[in-house]
Amino acid sequence: MDKESEIMLSQAFELCEDGNYLEALKLYDSVIKKNPQNIGALIDKAVTLQNLGRIKQSLRLYDKALKIDPKNIDALVNKGSALHTIENYDEAVFCYDSAINLDKKCAMALAYKGLSLGEMGKLEDAIKHFKKALDIDQDYDLANVSKKRAQELLRESKSKKQ
Repeated sequence: MDKESEIMLSQAFELCEDGNYLEALKLYDSVIKKNPQNIGALIDKAVTLQNLGRIKQSLRLYDKALKIDPKNIDALVNKGSALHTIENYDEAVFCYDSAINLDKKCAMALAYKGLSLGEMGKLEDAIKHFKKALDIDQDYDLANVSKKRAQELLRESKSKKQ
């Protein structure tokens, strides 16, 4: 990647950190115009669109990145996250499974899969995935908080059945 694109991607990241997503999108577009195969720019633009609630657009970009590199874990996990947002949990789980098959120690994919499983009512499976994520990264707040919540929900549902 050329130096100018690197600088623009760095600036776009800073803009996103400040919540200035629309300006960041302009920079991502400039980088992608110069190099339509720039997977980092495609994924970062997709994440930015996702943050703006423009899920369908973000999904198209994740798919474009995955067409270039079908084994890109960032694209798979983020696509799963976008699908989760629109409550397409089965497809989200498929994306997370694809990422986990590529990297068994991808704590984020394991935790996010747990979230989707939880939404599907599969609390015991969700808890297993949160535990696996915590085995890899014991400080992973999302997995820790989600595991506790899933355990509470499971206890509540069991006590209602009695």
